Amino acid sequence: MTIELNKHARQQAMTSIERYFRESMDEPIGNMQSGALLNFFLAEIGPSIYNQAVSDVQQNLQARLQELDYEVGQEEFGYWTAKRPARR
Repeated sequence: MTIELNKHARQQAMTSIERYFRESMDEPIGNMQSGALLNFFLAEIGPSIYNQAVSDVQQNLQARLQELDYEVGQEEFGYWTAKRPARR
């Protein structure tokens, strides 16, 4: 599976990479180099981030499903344990 960014997000990411190099490294990086570096990050690191996000969502959904049992679940076979008036 290839992780891709929409055009706007890709441009923002490249701009951020270029700024990082400009402010933190000895040499600035050009547009083509920032695009290539972004492609590398998406291909190499992107799947790990994606998989962690999927795992986080699964855990969150499992927790919500467990809460759902308490919120909408009904006691089963409660006829004999329900308080009823005594028979005369």
